[in-house]
Amino acid sequence: MNVNIEEGWKEQLNEEFEKPYFAALANFIKEEYSNHRCYPKGSHIFAAFDHCSFDDVRVVIIGQDPYHGAGQANGLCFSVNQGVAMPPSLINIFKEIETDLGKPFPTHGDLERWAKQGVLLLNATLTVRANQAGSHQNKGWERFTDAVIEAVSKHKENVVFLLWGGFAKKKGAKIDSAKHCILTTGHPSPLSANRGYWFGNKHFSQTNKYLKDKGYSTIDW
Repeated sequence: MNVNIEEGWKEQLNEEFEKPYFAALANFIKEEYSNHRCYPKGSHIFAAFDHCSFDDVRVVIIGQDPYHGAGQANGLCFSVNQGVAMPPSLINIFKEIETDLGKPFPTHGDLERWAKQGVLLLNATLTVRANQAGSHQNKGWERFTDAVIEAVSKHKENVVFLLWGGFAKKKGAKIDSAKHCILTTGHPSPLSANRGYWFGNKHFSQTNKYLKDKGYSTIDW
């Protein structure tokens, strides 16, 4: 199957694209996008890979589903386009950055600038039907994104994996902790953050310290 994705990723994931489960997933997505409003738009489904090549990956952040509200999802986990109101989880991410690094709160929630610096913003499920959270789960995306995480773990070294919340921690179970840095904390959603499981995690300064110690450039969060 011919999937339009950045060349380095294509090389890593070619075998996945040829498997029967991926053909079934592609058919499902085609049907869903033909018959229902779905997010993100088709050209942005693989945006996380297009904006962050395999060779450039330095940090991986794992989300769950794309946003399912109108105009929100842009193919990067937690991110929204400029001009779109920031969702609560993203606001809490920026609040932590403000406290951790002393950076001013940004004017928009588009995280493409992170991706361009080597942050893979990966949702476990890459598509969703409008206003129906979780509607494209268990259709094959999870198997595909597991393969993505395994490829990074196996073929790269000294990557920082940021696992926020129970779902992301389970998703990261196969990461080789001897080769990579794994940082875990609660999810940035208000439900978790307001109970003390998010704020104060200092993941952004810790990530930069690790990258600097390994001789890499740091991320401008």
